Parts: sequence; C-alpha cells; structure tokens
Amino acid sequence: MSDSQHNPEPLSSSTSHSPLAIYACVETPSLAESLKKYLASDRYTPNWLQSSPSLHEAIASLNDRIDCLIVERSPNLLAELETLYASGILLPVVLLESELSNFERYTYHTAEVSHSVATLDRLSQAIDRAIAQFLTLAPPHPSLPPTPNPTLANSLLLQQRRLSEKLQERLGYLGLYYQRNPQDFWPNLSDDEQKAIFQALSAEYREILLGYFSEVSDINQTIDRFVTQAFFADLSISQVLEIHMELIDEFSQQLKLEGRSEEILLDYRLTLIDVIAHLCEMYRRSIPREDLLLAWYARD
Repeated sequence: MSDSQHNPEPLSSSTSHSPLAIYACVETPSLAESLKKYLASDRYTPNWLQSSPSLHEAIASLNDRIDCLIVERSPNLLAELETLYASGILLPVVLLESELSNFERYTYHTAEVSHSVATLDRLSQAIDRAIAQFLTLAPPHPSLPPTPNPTLANSLLLQQRRLSEKLQERLGYLGLYYQRNPQDFWPNLSDDEQKAIFQALSAEYREILLGYFSEVSDINQTIDRFVTQAFFADLSISQVLEIHMELIDEFSQQLKLEGRSEEILLDYRLTLIDVIAHLCEMYRRSIPREDLLLAWYARD
C-alpha cells in the first residue's frame, strides 16, 4: 500500500482558522483596558457589551454569534446572567473576579469559569476551559429541585450542538480541542478505566497491524478510530509505543512457535511511524496557537 494512503495530509500554508467571537461586559474602566490588551489576538474577535439598559436583551439578540462571554462579577451583571438563565439562554462564560473564593459558587450554570483579574495573562486558558466545560454541561437533573424547565434543557442541547458544529466548521481540528473532557484524560482515570481503555486500544491496534499491508483492508478508518480514541484520552506517544511493542512481542512468540522468521516484523515499524504521525498531527492541529507559542518559549 502506498505511503500516500497512510500519511496524514499536511496543512496547506494558506490554512487559517476563524477567530472565536468573544463578547465582554465589564464595569471597571481599567479592567476593560486590560482586557483589550489580552484579547488582542488573532484567536479572538473581541466585542464589547454595555451593561445598561439591558444586557440580557443584547445577549439574547446575539445568541447565535457568541462563542464565549466574559463578564465582570458584580451585583448588576450577575443579575443579568440570572435573567439569561431564566430565559433559557445558556452560553460559555468566564467570570472575572478581584478575589477568588475558596468554595464553589455558581451564578449562571455549573460550567462557568471564575478567573482572577490578577492573572489576565492566563485568560486564554480560562476561555478554553469555559468552552470545554460548556460542551460537556449536562441538563438539569429531573429529580432535583427546582423543577427543571424543559425549554432550558432543550436550549442547552441546541446551544452545545451549535457551538460544537461551529467550532468544528470554523476551527477544524482545533474544534476537537474544546470537546475533550479532562476527566477522561489518562492520568485522571481509575485503574479499572485505564485497563479498559488500554485493552480497547490494543485490540484496535491489533487490527491495524493485521490489516496494514492488506490491499482490501480500509486501514485508514481503523487508524483514524485508534488515533481519535488516543487523542480524547490524552494518550502519550510512549503509551502508543508500549501498545505496539507488546503486540510485536506477542507476534514474535507466535512466529517462533511456528518456526518462522521474525524479520517480517521489522516492516511493522512503518505502521508505528504512520500511527504516531497521525496522532502527532492531530495534536499539532488541535492545540491553540498561543499554547504552541508558550511551549516554544518555554524551551529557552
């Protein structure tokens, strides 16, 4: 099978991502000036909302355009968020606070992110977290008071779908970055969960090895499934290598029992290179550009 069938398609030099539409509303002038500085990035299109006369009405009219809200925590603005909730309008939101409390307190919904105004240099991470948490926000549980509004649950699901589709359409692989749930990452899983995922990935990788050089096997789909599972579990390259080596050792033992040469297994180094290339490309395309720059400067 030719290399062109396996190698991930390189990014065109003309590839560009549309920025996220960020809508901010703050009452403190100095904070507004600081926000302008930290939102001055090609990742974002910043927009400014007035707190009066009716913030919730302005947001309601722009609902389909907003990717994330940034709101200063103040009595007036929090009251506007409560009105939004009552109206069945839910959006990702970062609440800016002068002092962060040590206990959880939710005003709008449980996926909201509180962020200190003293660490605006890390605002991009807060925006990413707000979007990621919103995409995994569950509708109100029907058995818990107060009685949930069906309209609110439907609005949440529609808004999540809209944002997810928009991210995927506008940001390509970057959209997947926001759909990953850190709770599903390998270090955060229990031993039983890690074992189950490792076994599932090993079974998938076995299919890749067995079908890699077959002319009738649609191996690309199998590789894509494996890479997607590894990506959402935040699997490292060393763990993929571990899966590969365990299976190659197993195949080696089988060949010895059959009295056959193990040299054929050397060809499967191409399989490993191919899979790792796919996974690295997925990680590279999905990581927001600012995080890549931070990683680059951190090397020095």
